[in-house]
Amino acid sequence: MRGHGDTKCLNDNDLSIDTLSKDVIKIIFAMYPMEAPPIILVGHSMGGAVAVHVACKRTIPSLAGLVVIDVVEGSALSSLRGMTAFLRSRPQNFRSLPQAIEWSVRSLQIRNVNSARISFPGQLKRITTGQTATSELDDGVAVISQIVPSVPITSASDGRVSSVGRLSSQPLVEDSEMDDVRNSAIDTSFVDSQGRLGTDHNSTTHSSSISCQLNRPQYTWRVDLIKTQPFWQEWFSGLSKLFLSIPEPKLLLLADADRLDKDLMIGQMQGKFQVQLFPRTGHAVQEDAPDRVAECLARFLVRNRFTEARSDL
Repeated sequence: MRGHGDTKCLNDNDLSIDTLSKDVIKIIFAMYPMEAPPIILVGHSMGGAVAVHVACKRTIPSLAGLVVIDVVEGSALSSLRGMTAFLRSRPQNFRSLPQAIEWSVRSLQIRNVNSARISFPGQLKRITTGQTATSELDDGVAVISQIVPSVPITSASDGRVSSVGRLSSQPLVEDSEMDDVRNSAIDTSFVDSQGRLGTDHNSTTHSSSISCQLNRPQYTWRVDLIKTQPFWQEWFSGLSKLFLSIPEPKLLLLADADRLDKDLMIGQMQGKFQVQLFPRTGHAVQEDAPDRVAECLARFLVRNRFTEARSDL
C-alpha cells in the first residue's frame, strides 16, 4: 500500500480515495490473477473508508464480507476540524524508537503497549537515511527494549486498566543503535589519504561527539500527514450511505455507541449490518483489545457460514 512500509510509488502524494481503493483492487488481483478465494475486507479508520470504497466498486467477484473498525462518517468529519492542530501539537521527531513508543502509549494513541511495540514503528523513518523503522528492526539495526512504560494501558484481553514498568528507566537508545551512533560519530577529517583512521584526536572529543549524536532526533514520521489535507473530506464524505449500500454481510466495530451517526443508527435497527461495541478501548480497537476483536471476527465468520467452528479449540 502506498504510504505504508517500504512501498514506493511514482506519485506517493496521490492519496485520493479513488487511488487508494484501486491500489487494493490491484493488490488482490496480483495475489490471485486467476481466481480469488472468498475475500472479506477488513479496514481500520481511514483503511475502513478505503475498504468501503473498494467494496462499492463491485470489481472483486469473490467479495464475501466487509468489516469496518471505528470509522463513522459523522464523527470522522467532525474530528477533521481539529486535525491540523493535533498534527502540529504532536512531536515532530523522536530520539529513539523506545521514546516514540512511550509517547504513543502516554498520549493514548495506542493503549496496549505490547501492540504499540509492533505497530508504531511502522509510522516512523530514520531522519538521516529515510529508512523505515520497521526495516531497521528487520535488519537488526534497531532493537526495542522489552521494558514497557509505567502508564495506564488497556488489558489486551478484557479492557481493564493496568500499570506496567517504566520504559524511560532504560536507555533511550539500545545497544545496536549505540553501535550505529558510534560508527556514524567518527569524523572523516581524521582519515588520511590512505584511508587510515587518524589517532590524533583525544577520547574526550570522541565521547562528546557520541553524546551529541544521542541527543539528536533520530526518527520522524514516515508520512507528513499535513500534506494529505486536500484528501481528508473525500475519505469520509458519504461513507455511511456507501457502507449501507453494500449487499454483503457487514460488521462494524466501534469503541463506543456515540460514534454512530443517524444513517447508521437507522441501518442498524433495520438489521442491515452487525455492530459490536468495545468499551474501555481507544480508536485503535484492534490493538487495544486484540483478543476480543479476534473472537468477534471469528463469530462473524461462523455466523455467516464463511467457516465452521472447531470443536477442539
